[in-house]
Amino acid sequence: TSANGEEKPISAQVGLGTRVASNTSIFTQGSLIANESKSAFAIEGNGLFSVRGADGETYYTRNGNFSWVKDGNVVSLCTQEGYHVLDSNGNVISLPANVSSESVEFQSNSGEIGYKDGAGNYHALNRRIGIYQFRNPAGLEKESNSLLSVTEASGDAMSEYTNNNLTRSKIVQGYLEGSNVQLADEMVNLIVAQRAYEMNSKVITTSDDMLGIANQLKR
Repeated sequence: TSANGEEKPISAQVGLGTRVASNTSIFTQGSLIANESKSAFAIEGNGLFSVRGADGETYYTRNGNFSWVKDGNVVSLCTQEGYHVLDSNGNVISLPANVSSESVEFQSNSGEIGYKDGAGNYHALNRRIGIYQFRNPAGLEKESNSLLSVTEASGDAMSEYTNNNLTRSKIVQGYLEGSNVQLADEMVNLIVAQRAYEMNSKVITTSDDMLGIANQLKR
């Protein structure tokens, strides 16, 4: 600045460091990994499974590593943490008392769950695994165990079975969705960030040396 405090030619910009502004999830399609379990499901598309948490609230997830769990006389489809998987009507998916989980059949096109009797005849349970989408999935609140909860930013859950404006997802049985992180790209980004850090460090070191020389000249 001048002797009168006027800025010449521009004001000094003092760095105030950095901080994390937000953690944003990227809901791109991950690779499908084969799984031997018949109750393992992967989603191809933008949909999310719905589950009922321990607090009775509805949560959403892409993790389709489910299993049939017996609670008393009722066998229900649950996550590995014991949360019930919900159907398209928001109800728990359970089997009739005389139906074994080994006889359960899944229709990938319609998402319908049924079973085959001893004679090999197929019987529909009139239940479909609930699949939902959000206008802004990045606005979902991250909970534990890969669960997501609805917020004002995400908007309300929209069922793929009732909303004709949504592109239907495909449920693939016997597969689980892997990570969508591309290791090669992230390694390149890491190297770029490392080089930028090294350059900034050299700039600070050079600036410190210049100030030191200026102080010596004044003496």
